Amino acid sequence: MTLTAARPKINETFRITPPALDIPERLLLGPGPSNSNPDVVAAMNRQPIGHLDPAYLDLMDEVQAMMRYVWQTENQMTLPISGTGSAAMEATLANTVEPGDVVLVGINGYFGNRLVDMAGRYRADVRSINKPWGQVFSLGELRAALEEHRPAILALVHAETSTGARQPLEGVGDLCREFDCLLLVDTVTSLGGIPIFLDEWKVDMAYSCSQKGLSCPPGSSPFTMSERALQKLDQRQTKVANWYLDISLLRNYWGKDRTYHHTAPVNMTYAIREALRLVTEEGLENSWERHQTTAEKLWEGLADLGLNCHVDKEYRLPTLTTVQVPEGVDAKAVTSKLLNDHNIEIGNGLGELGGKVWRIGLMGYNSRPENVDNVLVALGKVMAEL
Repeated sequence: MTLTAARPKINETFRITPPALDIPERLLLGPGPSNSNPDVVAAMNRQPIGHLDPAYLDLMDEVQAMMRYVWQTENQMTLPISGTGSAAMEATLANTVEPGDVVLVGINGYFGNRLVDMAGRYRADVRSINKPWGQVFSLGELRAALEEHRPAILALVHAETSTGARQPLEGVGDLCREFDCLLLVDTVTSLGGIPIFLDEWKVDMAYSCSQKGLSCPPGSSPFTMSERALQKLDQRQTKVANWYLDISLLRNYWGKDRTYHHTAPVNMTYAIREALRLVTEEGLENSWERHQTTAEKLWEGLADLGLNCHVDKEYRLPTLTTVQVPEGVDAKAVTSKLLNDHNIEIGNGLGELGGKVWRIGLMGYNSRPENVDNVLVALGKVMAEL
């Protein structure tokens, strides 16, 4: 009997052949992703090579060096996690949390809650401090919380994507050293767009994503650990519960040995390498200044439309602005009309701010004055029509 004769008959009812791929061109001014720089798309579209090819290993070195620059850190354990920003978020907790560790999370938005959920899954003793969504924690409040809870890890969101608020970090690392705990920071919506000084601020762990301030497609996410954090990893009494994200294994691939761990997303490495190159070519100070200038143009234009921002200007992110929805206006109707009639995406509110705010992102390649003009004109027309 031949192999063909032994096969079951193919069920053609399962067969679906969609038309050729046709993706609309959108102006992505929501909370992410942002539009990718054309140079990044071109880099990603090159043919893949092997993930142990000498040429690829050279790219890995370049990516790590440029990540250290944009984060302003000397951490050797700095690498892109093969996954979206949530994978990098989970990697920080998976590697440093052991069952029973007290993890203190500052919750002032949606992603503080996600940190709580993740830490609990690794059987941490999770504690939290809370502020209204859009506000930030003071050093005094953080000191009081550290004195009360004595955590192994303090987790804060530097740039809260759900609220558009920037958490000041100056002095927090010194507090954590005083209380002998690690400082974990979410920089998903801040990397590349606002000042970050991980070493100066004594941050022990940080993560980000590729699709916001770096204007790269999602799927390759910056991750870093300090020597203090690595010591905690090395002193674990239990294995890291997540094999894929285990830095004790991954560092053999991203370190000198280059020992195979998993098949790296080669084309995503091309993309994030080019995205980082563009940031280093522009220079951090220039990138930060560009984002601030563009955001201020947006804020002035929103005020001219009679719209208010949700966050006080002192703590407002230039990368993501939350705009209060006027009384009686259907928030989702506005965002739908912007997308359908003007091809512009802005975000609706998330969690507690659902229906109460819009989220307008000006990140990376999209942080340009012409994009501000486009969204303000379109938003004004839609508001008038509705």
